[in-house]
Amino acid sequence: MIHVTLDRTSAIPLIRQLYDGMRAQILSGVLRPGSRLPSSREMAGQLGVSRNVVVEAFEMLYSEGFTTARHGSGTFVAPGTTFPAAVAEKKRITLAKVSMGYESQAGVINFKPGTPDLREFPLRAWLQAVKAAYLHPADDSLGYGQPEGRRELRQAICDYVVSQRGVACDPDQIVITAGTTQAIGIACHLLLGERRDVILEDPITRDIQLIVKGEGGVIHPVTADDSGLVVEELPSGISPAFVYVTPSHQFPLGGTLAIQRRIALLEYVERTGACLIEDDYDSEFRFDGPALASLQSLAPDRVVYIGTFSKTLSPALRTGYLILPPALVGEGRGRKWHCDLHNETPTQLALAHFIATGGYLRHLGRMKRLYARKRRVLEQALAAHFGAAVRIIGSATGLHLAARFSGIVFTPELLAELEKKRVRVYPAEAHAIKPGRLDDIILIGYGNLSEAQIEQGIRILHRVINR
Repeated sequence: MIHVTLDRTSAIPLIRQLYDGMRAQILSGVLRPGSRLPSSREMAGQLGVSRNVVVEAFEMLYSEGFTTARHGSGTFVAPGTTFPAAVAEKKRITLAKVSMGYESQAGVINFKPGTPDLREFPLRAWLQAVKAAYLHPADDSLGYGQPEGRRELRQAICDYVVSQRGVACDPDQIVITAGTTQAIGIACHLLLGERRDVILEDPITRDIQLIVKGEGGVIHPVTADDSGLVVEELPSGISPAFVYVTPSHQFPLGGTLAIQRRIALLEYVERTGACLIEDDYDSEFRFDGPALASLQSLAPDRVVYIGTFSKTLSPALRTGYLILPPALVGEGRGRKWHCDLHNETPTQLALAHFIATGGYLRHLGRMKRLYARKRRVLEQALAAHFGAAVRIIGSATGLHLAARFSGIVFTPELLAELEKKRVRVYPAEAHAIKPGRLDDIILIGYGNLSEAQIEQGIRILHRVINR
C-alpha cells in the first residue's frame, strides 16, 4: 500500500499532489526498484479520488521513466530511480541582500541622487507611443530582433545626439543597451585586452569601480575636483586601456570639464594609445547655461560614448545606448548578443516614436524648468539655514548637488542620526577610491522630492548638525 496524503484545500491539483508524493517515495527508496504499484482502480478507492486522477499521475511517472509497465502484470518501479539526496531535507538558505544602497524606510525624506521625478513621467504620451509600437506587424514587433536594437530607435537617438549633444555618429554605430550599467560592462569588455590598466576619476560611483574590477581592469585613480578630472595628474608610467570620464557633469562632485582640460585629456590618450569612455551623465539638465558639446565630437574615433534614458524618463525603462567608434561596432554587437540577445522590442519602438514625434524634447524642456525650480529651493534652504558654512561645488547641472560643510564630518553615526530623524543624505566619501578627502561633502538629490520635502529635509539636517 502507498501512503500519500492529499490536501483538498490546496491550490495544487490532486494529480500533481499524487505524482509528487509517489515520486518522492520512489526517489527516497521507500518504493524500491522492481516493486509493483497498486492498480489505478485500487489506488483511487484507497484515496477517495476518481480513477482519472490516478491514471494521469501514473502516466506522468511513466513518461519520466520512474515506472515500467508489463503487459498483463501491472506497473512496477523502474530500476535506477533511487536518489535520496533529491528529497532529503534541504538546508535553510540564507540569501545575501543585493542592494544599491539607496533604500530607506517609508516616510524618510530620501535625498537620493540620480532619480527623476517619477510622478512627472509623461504617461499619456507614453501610452500613445506604446500603442503605436504595437501597430507594427506581430512578426516584426514580437519576434526576435537584432542585438544592436531597432533601427527606428537608433535613428531617433542619432538625430537627437547629433543635434543636441554635438555627437558625430551614424545610426549603425549605436548599440541599444539595458541601461548604463550594461553599456559600461560591454565597453570594458571591448577595450580591456592585453592592456588592463584603467584610469578612473576619483571619486566616481561605486558601481563603475565594481564593473571595471569585475571585467579585470586595474584601477588607477586620478583626482576630480570642482572642475572635473585634474588632467595634470594623469599618470605617465602606464599605457591605459581607457580613461573613464563624466565630462558634462562629473559624478559625484558635479564639475564640468573645461575645453583646456578636454584637449589635454585627448592629447594624453593620443599619446598613450588609450581610448576614452565618455559617460554623458545628467548632461540634459544644465541650469547655468546651454548644454555643452560632447567630448566625443572632438575625437569620434577614440571615444566610446554612453547615454541613458534613466534620468530623463525613468530608470524602469532600462534603456541606454553605446555609440562606438566604427572599428568596435561589430564586436560590440556581438557582445550585446552574448549578454541578452537584445532589448525588448515594444519599448524600443515606443521610445523611437516618442523621440521622433517631438515628445521627448518637450518632456525635457518641461522637466528642466521643474528641476531648476527645485534646485533653487534647495540652494535657498541651504543658504538660509547654513549661510557661509556650506558651499555648493560643481556646476548647476543634473538631479543632485554636492555640498561641502565647513567643520562637519559626515560620520556613519551622524548619517544614522539623520536617518532616525527621517532624512537620508549621501556621503561623497562613499564613492572615493582613495579615502579621506571628501568626508565633509554630502550629495543631496532633489529630482524625486517635492519642494516642501526639500525645505523640510534641510530644516532637519540643520537641526541635527547643530545639536
